[in-house]
Amino acid sequence: MSNVVKMYRAEKEADLEFAFPESLRWDELDIQGIKLPVQMKFVDVVIEREEDVLLVEIKDPSNVKCPENERQKYFKRLTDNSILTQELTPKARDSYTFLHLMERDSKPMKYVVLLGLEAFDPDRQKALLTGFKDRLLADIRCEGHLPWRRQHIADCVVLSVDIWNKIFADWPVTRVSAAAASEGAAA
Repeated sequence: MSNVVKMYRAEKEADLEFAFPESLRWDELDIQGIKLPVQMKFVDVVIEREEDVLLVEIKDPSNVKCPENERQKYFKRLTDNSILTQELTPKARDSYTFLHLMERDSKPMKYVVLLGLEAFDPDRQKALLTGFKDRLLADIRCEGHLPWRRQHIADCVVLSVDIWNKIFADWPVTRVSAAAASEGAAA
């Protein structure tokens, strides 16, 4: 098996960088600078595995370039579920719709939300993540007054960077600023 990797960042200023092996079938869905369907919101990456398709959304309020006041506003939006209802759920729905229309929905779809939360203390992280997956899946399945009849997302998971690296050890994510700091300290 090839150990050639392709590095990926969701955007130029992103502080999280993924190392995807060449053998992994993945593509960027939320591509900046190209024409996308109007009013649709997409997840960052789609990973196709043998048994399923992973819709991966990356949210990183711990990015070192994020001002503290913005970080606190983002944490509040995570705790009051506005990120969930206004961003995460629409991205799951629109990404599924796009993949369905592109005839890429023959496998179960699973939604993976990666949250870079290490800038927050562990108690705040735990409080935030408790029940978040269940609230997200409930919102995905019932956005209006009636639930969707088709369960377009089979399951979802909300992960920290540490947990991502345990679950997806073959697709590690690193914090660029921390790697640069440790390289500078070693020099």
